[in-house]
Amino acid sequence: MAASSAYLLHNLLTRRRDRSNNTHALKPLFFFMPTTLALATTLLILLYISSTSNLFFIHPNHLKSTHPINHEIPKIPLSFSPPNFVGKIANFSEMEGGGVLTGAENRSNFELHVGSHGSGMYINNKELFHDRDIFLKNYKDMNRTLKIFIYPHRKDDPFANILLPVDSEPSGNYASESYFKKVLSSSHFVTTDPSTADLFFLPFSIARLRHDPRVGIDGIQDFVRDYIFNVSRKYPYWNRSGGADHFYVACHSIGRSAMEKVARVKINAIQIVCSSSYYISSYVAHKDASLPQIWPREGDPPNLARERSKLAFFAGSVNSPVREKLLQVWKNDSEISVHFGHLSTSYSEELLTSKFCLHVKGFEVNTARIGDALYNGCVPVIIANHYDLPFQDIINWNSFSIVIATLDIPLLKKILQGTSFDEFSILRDNVLKARGHFQWHLSPVDYDAFYMVMYELWVRRSSTRVLA
Repeated sequence: MAASSAYLLHNLLTRRRDRSNNTHALKPLFFFMPTTLALATTLLILLYISSTSNLFFIHPNHLKSTHPINHEIPKIPLSFSPPNFVGKIANFSEMEGGGVLTGAENRSNFELHVGSHGSGMYINNKELFHDRDIFLKNYKDMNRTLKIFIYPHRKDDPFANILLPVDSEPSGNYASESYFKKVLSSSHFVTTDPSTADLFFLPFSIARLRHDPRVGIDGIQDFVRDYIFNVSRKYPYWNRSGGADHFYVACHSIGRSAMEKVARVKINAIQIVCSSSYYISSYVAHKDASLPQIWPREGDPPNLARERSKLAFFAGSVNSPVREKLLQVWKNDSEISVHFGHLSTSYSEELLTSKFCLHVKGFEVNTARIGDALYNGCVPVIIANHYDLPFQDIINWNSFSIVIATLDIPLLKKILQGTSFDEFSILRDNVLKARGHFQWHLSPVDYDAFYMVMYELWVRRSSTRVLA
């Protein structure tokens, strides 16, 4: 081996001295190198696409069901009465008997196969929760033990409008942020003794900072930097953990860049945000958590159990390549209703008469359309790559929604029509169970959006409290 290596080295050095020999030897190498690299790159791209999408390869079993599939859109009589989530959703005894959480005695052997069309495997996606028993046990522990310290601010603070809960009932597209802070501040989770706290809440509001003329969009990063500096000087709690036991809540997409001047918040603190895309560096899945973006509503919409004659519906502005593709492929379709302008009928009426309601990525992965769909009893179809869906480490999204890769937009109708009557019935039943977890209440109700976010915080807390 050593002799061979010496011979090769000698031969290489000799060739380098011989310009003529070197030129003839390297010309073919330089000629073929760009072509080879281009071919290799193309193959890698095609391999990636084929592994993440069904666009070029559809396995014959991908749309297979345990029941024969009728490719005609079935007329589904939705004559059952939806559960009432106004007021109390369910107490523990109701859940254990089959309230919001379905009891084991009601489980069937039907294997629902939706939301994982590329796997070629059958997964039992009937149950709404990944593990109902573990969730119930942990939920009780969370409700009993979790304590949160909110950094205090007086009502005469110059930025009280930013740091204190709103006086009125939250409203608007980013109400989730205000709802959480308002409900938390009067909940039993709050402690005034920091030594007993599991977590520390940074109460600034990104949405209200955005509209404050003293701060505005350009001043949010400076405000957050100065706030963390002041908190770390006045209190010992930030410095002892580097912010790892602190969290903040933001629903506006600008929240993802608000921490750019305080890297420790972005890296260490728990971020509860609506713009929860694990494609961007500012969001760290499993450390951070997704906050559902939900319009405030009370009660149930009328005629929730009506028959749904339309296959799918979407309405929204064209503000992303994904929506442009959706419009290009399906704008003239008779069964998939895609609107990017003024609706001739009400938005809620379109949701109430559609089997599937599309959530399509816009400027961000999140919109309020998932909450809209669930509220109106419509099965959500999520077309937003890299979306860390709300509560997805608790609830099984495959049991009540269909997730489709953006590359599979041309296959949208085939996928939806390939959902059998029984599969759709299970999806629909679970939509009516899941919708209560995506509603806010000023007086929180067990398992509503507030308690689900609190559970997400509880599982992200440190198991060891850092003492001063």
